[in-house]
Amino acid sequence: MLTANASPIPVQYDNSWRTHYRASLYLGVPFIGAQLAQLAINTTDVLMVGKLGATQLAAIILATQMYFTIYIFGSGFANAVVPMAAQAQGRGDKVSVRRSVRMGLWVVLFYGVLTAPVLWMAEPILLMAGQQKEVAALAAEYLHIAQWAIFPGLIFMVLRAFLSGLERAGIILYVTLATLVLNAALCYVLIYGHFGFPQLGIFGAAVAALGVAVLGTGLTIAYIKSKPELNQYELFVRFWRPDWPAFREVVYLGIPISLTILAEVSLFTVASLLMGTIGTIELAAHGIALQFASMAFMIPLGIAQAATVRVGLSYGRGDMLGVRRAAISALVLGSVFAMVGSAIFAIFPSQLAALYLDTNRPDAAQVLAFAAPLIVIAGAFQLVDGLQAIAAGMLRGLKDTKVPMILAMISYWPIGFVCAWVFAFPLNFGGVGVWFGFVLGLAAAALFLNWRFFRMLRAHKVTAA
Repeated sequence: MLTANASPIPVQYDNSWRTHYRASLYLGVPFIGAQLAQLAINTTDVLMVGKLGATQLAAIILATQMYFTIYIFGSGFANAVVPMAAQAQGRGDKVSVRRSVRMGLWVVLFYGVLTAPVLWMAEPILLMAGQQKEVAALAAEYLHIAQWAIFPGLIFMVLRAFLSGLERAGIILYVTLATLVLNAALCYVLIYGHFGFPQLGIFGAAVAALGVAVLGTGLTIAYIKSKPELNQYELFVRFWRPDWPAFREVVYLGIPISLTILAEVSLFTVASLLMGTIGTIELAAHGIALQFASMAFMIPLGIAQAATVRVGLSYGRGDMLGVRRAAISALVLGSVFAMVGSAIFAIFPSQLAALYLDTNRPDAAQVLAFAAPLIVIAGAFQLVDGLQAIAAGMLRGLKDTKVPMILAMISYWPIGFVCAWVFAFPLNFGGVGVWFGFVLGLAAAALFLNWRFFRMLRAHKVTAA
């Protein structure tokens, strides 16, 4: 993909380091805020349901991870729209921007229809995976409602890709914050039965999840329709008309992205299943540590999304110096944020774990004892996790997805999963060993993906010379 745009730069662009750092922060901070707010929505569900007991906490951890696995695979198609829209915008080609977004919407709607039966059959799937009957039944109760959020959720992701490619990330943050507030309110009244509402428990959390997904999509569509500079792209005009080349490109780029994301997410999902076979207390502790790891990861992930846009825009206009500096500035910013998160986890593990527990419950002390060391380890791998995420984002900005997919799969499974299993069971490190495997897998991914990106830049330099 990289050698496809080797034409001379027609205009001199401002490629000072100050400009690139400032632009990455300007775009990345709203992404980070939106990612944290989105995670806070899921965290609110887990936090409120967790107050009901360890069984309910284990159930919602399994349910949300199963939903998230399906959702995040579909989001790969939405992520494919980002470099397509950004490169087209860099060329000044509004027609291609519209086509990529419209066909992205088509693809995610087809995907939602195809995957609906999987979530509907959650209970037998979880029982086959060795989970306890009561936990599996509660998880299925949640998913039978929450699964319908796939459709508005993925539509929002495609529209978010459109706004990202145009460097208009601010509205994404505002919409996500609005859904966060609504989700917290709905969870409070529906889970516990306040203000005259029935006490629905985990079922109430599912209703809240569906409601906020619909709201987020509706607000985003209303914003696009209200702005003349955005409405001129005519995303929804003659929506039924296909553009098969753009459709194929979304699928062509999206499948490797989806598989790359799935390779990492499924590693954590399988780790939860491994924890479940060790015990309910261990699974609950793992879920708490995973929540904090995910929260810290949202920061480099937001920077990675900014890197995709910045690299894509520079590459679309043929500015290879801009590509290089956009990438390096993203890596530096992501590393700084990751190191701060790692320090916080290492210093306050017990205090953080206690936030997810009712310390008056008899099982709280056991969960806390298992969760604290896992949070320390989660802090230790934040740096490598951030570096691999940003490198993947940089490569997507170049529309390079196939080779990164292969490198990620090798890192997460033959390296990460195998090491996690060996440390956990043959070497008897238990849950701590599973997380040691994470560190090694993510470190390998960080090394491979960054090597791939800068090797491609060097190859382009030699070709141009």
